[in-house]
Amino acid sequence: MEMVRRYLRPEQLRELSLVLLLVVTVVFFGTQVEGFLSGRTFVRITTSVAIIAIVAIGETLVILTRNYDLSVGSIVGFTAYFVGTQLVNDNAIAPLTAVALAIGVGGMMGLLNGVLVSYGRVPSIIVTLGTLAIYRTMLVNYSDARTVLTRDLPDWLLDLPRANIFKIGDLDFRLAVGVALVLVIIFQLIITYLPFGRRLYAIGSNPEAAHIAGFRTQRIILTAYVVCGMLSGFAGFMFLARFGNITVVAGQGMELSAIAAVVVGGVNVFGGSGTVVGALLGAFMVNTLEQSLIRWLQISEFWRDALLGLLILVAVATDALIIKSLRDFWARSGLHTRKETAVLPGQK
Repeated sequence: MEMVRRYLRPEQLRELSLVLLLVVTVVFFGTQVEGFLSGRTFVRITTSVAIIAIVAIGETLVILTRNYDLSVGSIVGFTAYFVGTQLVNDNAIAPLTAVALAIGVGGMMGLLNGVLVSYGRVPSIIVTLGTLAIYRTMLVNYSDARTVLTRDLPDWLLDLPRANIFKIGDLDFRLAVGVALVLVIIFQLIITYLPFGRRLYAIGSNPEAAHIAGFRTQRIILTAYVVCGMLSGFAGFMFLARFGNITVVAGQGMELSAIAAVVVGGVNVFGGSGTVVGALLGAFMVNTLEQSLIRWLQISEFWRDALLGLLILVAVATDALIIKSLRDFWARSGLHTRKETAVLPGQK
């Protein structure tokens, strides 16, 4: 029991159960939807997950501090349209310049959110609900009812979504998927081993204690929002590369998918616990359901969002009841073990 408690934490149990549920979901829809278990479905789901997962990484950082960012969908849409317009006007813009432009614009939008939440002390849900509308309105005014068309974009951008890292049989592993996985690994290592990551957990677990301990909570929360904006900006570039035709509704509703991925992946909505890997698994779960329900003729399209909302409620209830009970059990088990193995003074 001690070995299980030491090497398998409640969050890891949640992630393992999510993997099992994902396998069950794939097997179920494989029997219900013709041609579901194919390379084409694999590419469709993984490329969609790549964009959502990158947004979910940033959302994870913010939620770990007991805050939210509801503006990520608008940031994705604005950066996709803005960078697309620049590339239409000048096809000679270098790929790295376009990526840097998207990240920079997203970072500035995240900076505004962070300043208002951390230094303005306005509740995050109010701030980001407002900037969700503001950034979307900025996009509407900037676009002037025009659409970024695929035919006007440079060839290197149009070829990017089809770029493969490697191929196994009918399964193509796209470059976008590889980039998303690298980012997941990097940020998982950051929140696990670097002081910045540990401080995110500390602030989310107990903001008052973190402040008393000397953590610069305002600066850390601001940094989390800026990074979230930068990642959303990068996701906007990937959104542009994948779809090409960008309108004023680009990225609309992505905040729901990102938050759903984070919550389903086991990140506590009250902060202080969760992993980036869990958010990635949540993104796979959410996108697999979305793509499957689109092709499942037995269910009306009007019920898809309802099922996604139900999935969020179940995930929150699971985290509040089962995972909390597991954490308490782990804590009691660890305390009991230490008492049994303690050596009193004078004993050998």
